[in-house]
Amino acid sequence: MIHEVDEVLKRLLTGGALTGSGIEVSFEAPTRDWAARRNAPVVNTYLYDIREDVARRQRGHTSVLDERNIVVRRSQPPRWFRLSYLVTAWTKTPQDEHRLLSAVLATLLPRELLSPDELPGSLGRLGLTLPLTVAGLQTESRSFAEIWSALGGELKPSLDLVVTAPFPAFPEYDVGPPVTEGATVGVRDIDSDSREPVGRSHRPHHVAAARAAREEAVAARRGEKPR
Repeated sequence: MIHEVDEVLKRLLTGGALTGSGIEVSFEAPTRDWAARRNAPVVNTYLYDIREDVARRQRGHTSVLDERNIVVRRSQPPRWFRLSYLVTAWTKTPQDEHRLLSAVLATLLPRELLSPDELPGSLGRLGLTLPLTVAGLQTESRSFAEIWSALGGELKPSLDLVVTAPFPAFPEYDVGPPVTEGATVGVRDIDSDSREPVGRSHRPHHVAAARAAREEAVAARRGEKPR
């Protein structure tokens, strides 16, 4: 799931305002060693935090359909995770870096929701929309200064990019085959051991004859004419 979000972000960042610029998009940690090795403008998108969005956790189950829209399995609802990226621009001058960050903002700000048809692999098959926020209020426990300190580098202008993505919950449970016929109800005749579906008008001849004989005997004892 995480690598598929990376794929979506790379496609977004190399398009939009950066289309045709040839700017590289990197997901490596922007350490001092990495910065020393680069020799061309780069937009670095470093995944620094992964945590579950517990407010989105759901109970119950969801249905898994086949190509005929028939339920074949049931599973728990997916768990949602906030993927937080530190987006920075790396060029020879601060002004060029600021221009790159402006282009990133112009590209991502209109994309607050990512539709299922533009998501790859398992993300697309879930059929869910992914929320995306950029340069919003940071809600993670670690500050950017702590992140840069852990990376061994100096504090640099950056954008906080957060994609909230679903992760399938396991296991999945098989369901029984679909019902293809209507329900039938059987009743037991009081004069025999046979069981017949409701709505059937005929009876076996020996059952009908026995009943008629009993009715005649009862009528004779009462002095009534048999029906």
